Amino acid sequence: MRMKYFGFILLIWVPGGLHAQSDAEPCSAPKLNGGYFVPEHETYSHGTKLQYACNTGHKPAVEGWWATSTCHRGEWFHKPQCIDENACILPTIVNGKYEVPQEGWFKNGRRIFVTCDKRYELKDKAATAQCKNGTWSSLPICQKTRDTCSEPPKIPHAVVIRQQYQELFAADSQVEYRCEKGYTMEEAQRNPIICMGGNWTNGPNCTSRPVTGQGGSAEVGTPGSDTTSAGGGTQSGGSRPGTGQGGSADVGTRGRDTTSAGGGVGRGSSTTSDVRLTTTTIDNCVSEPVILHGEVVYRDEMQLKYACVSFYTLVGEATVVCYNDGNWSQFPTCKEAFCVMKPRAYTHGLTTHGPEYINEGHGKHIPCIWAYYSVVVHCANGVLSYTNCCSSYDHNRGLCPIIGTTS
Repeated sequence: MRMKYFGFILLIWVPGGLHAQSDAEPCSAPKLNGGYFVPEHETYSHGTKLQYACNTGHKPAVEGWWATSTCHRGEWFHKPQCIDENACILPTIVNGKYEVPQEGWFKNGRRIFVTCDKRYELKDKAATAQCKNGTWSSLPICQKTRDTCSEPPKIPHAVVIRQQYQELFAADSQVEYRCEKGYTMEEAQRNPIICMGGNWTNGPNCTSRPVTGQGGSAEVGTPGSDTTSAGGGTQSGGSRPGTGQGGSADVGTRGRDTTSAGGGVGRGSSTTSDVRLTTTTIDNCVSEPVILHGEVVYRDEMQLKYACVSFYTLVGEATVVCYNDGNWSQFPTCKEAFCVMKPRAYTHGLTTHGPEYINEGHGKHIPCIWAYYSVVVHCANGVLSYTNCCSSYDHNRGLCPIIGTTS
């Protein structure tokens, strides 16, 4: 029997992985009732991929007539297992879930009860399926609810704010846009779009506009200068810490500090006039601050409060106020706070077709080529960590450790 299948049952070694993990714990030869693998050794090195097949009347507990298991730090993933050919493997229910038995497969005659994920519903209200002689009866289908909306429309030169990306949105969900720097939308379009009856209401248009500067008046001089007058003449000097933002109404300047002596432009001889900064209403400042990757989330007549869009974090004071010299307080900035999983070979069984973005401090499941198998990636301090391809059962029980990191 074994010689008959010798041409199909392979033991695959991965030299690169074995070299990098040469110190990792090896695996003992797995016990496989009702099946076989070749060649047979007492131990297998970390990273070894073992293919096996099952005897007549049995089949692997995963899709296909042969299967692959990988040695990872002393454990096999998945565990090699041959089951009765009339039993059923775990079915794939897209956007749905069911209770998985501990053995990882279903006996002949067993039924499953499917519940759909949020914003999905059962087609024709059919929720059950039965294992019959190794195959499943008609499996339940989870479809998008009729009043649910797909992702909001992409609008040129605009980003969605205060909303994590998701594929589906519940009825009455609201999504707000902000135009990128250098573009603006009409006041009448500044309302969020709404999911109604499975469709989004009309979105805004972002049109280009001239970029205006920030700051005070240039009627008399440059804010922050320090002018001294003696004997009727004037001479300029450097600004002084703590006084460069002062203002003197007597000469009509903003952020200016004036000292006069001996009949100069000041009101008195040998006197110094320092006007301290105080906050005032925001309409006294010109050009509302535009912060890259940030937007105003709160405003009143005395202040603006900023927040950053997804994948960015705020650096500095969130609240900005207007001073009586016509200038804003220091602006915050939005710093990148995410990791990018670029398309490349991370682990066997994972195929990425484009970059995956993960928020700082968050994790994400990325599906592998096998049903119910995935890689878990996590972003912490700008470093991306990832596991091997593991089943949901193994992930939930902490049996799928981190195998690599990338920044």
